[in-house]
Amino acid sequence: MLKIAFHSIYKHPLPEGHRFPMEKYDLLPQQLLYEGTCSKDNFFEPQIPNNKHFFSVHDPDYFFDLLNLRLSQKAARKIGFPLSEALIEREMMIADGTMKASEFAVQHGISMNIAGGTHHAFSNRGEAFCLLNDQAIGAKYLQNNHLATKILIVDLDVHQGNGTAEIFQNDETVFTFSMHGKSNYPFQKENSDLDIALETNTNDARYLEILKDILPQLIHQEKPDFIYYLCGVDVIESDKLGKLSLTIEGCKERDRFVLQTCFDQKIPVMCSMGGGYSPDIKTIVEAHANTFRLAQEIYF
Repeated sequence: MLKIAFHSIYKHPLPEGHRFPMEKYDLLPQQLLYEGTCSKDNFFEPQIPNNKHFFSVHDPDYFFDLLNLRLSQKAARKIGFPLSEALIEREMMIADGTMKASEFAVQHGISMNIAGGTHHAFSNRGEAFCLLNDQAIGAKYLQNNHLATKILIVDLDVHQGNGTAEIFQNDETVFTFSMHGKSNYPFQKENSDLDIALETNTNDARYLEILKDILPQLIHQEKPDFIYYLCGVDVIESDKLGKLSLTIEGCKERDRFVLQTCFDQKIPVMCSMGGGYSPDIKTIVEAHANTFRLAQEIYF
């Protein structure tokens, strides 16, 4: 059965006019239930995990400054959310959702988190709506519990996974692959193990050509026994914060190729949703929903 991490706390209240589309965390599970792609049995609620799980990835001083709301104004401003106890709880629950979903992926082949993909969280700071790096935390959780040895992170959000790259820069057990817009944030990129920077307005055909050439080679080269997939839908042409030109169908084909490849290779995959900032919330929800539809179609 497809297991999906979701908690009502994922939809966190933000000031009116804030550009982050927090409402998608309500609308996406509602859509999946309404259309019959998922039932209530597919969803599980994460909790606040033991702090020890964060220390395998994040600097304790940063974590406790975050936990106790002691970040400087400059550091808090880079995160882009008004900091509060409820927001920190939300971030911790998202990380727990990814850790637990990772275990479900080992059991069932695939699992999902309605939120997550917080790849701009560095070991010692947060940026761009990311406070704690959920997939990095999940990767070390699997390794520390002897559930995986070599992990491949496939980051196809339109923005480079700069925090993830920094966290694993000296860790040969986790291979970081980021395929992103060349001219997008972050303007100062980190070095992933493999970065592919795409030109502005890259379309479906070119995007899929590159992905279909690279991903099988990477799997053959690295031989991962677990894959994290960050499937941001900010690659779509209508996205306000992206500069690529994929259609919704092209984005769906991207997801189909990644998930089918993981299925065919028998490599467990855990998916975090990542970004999506199209002006029409229906576009964001539809593009995200496609990932869940494909997971059910391919695996179950």
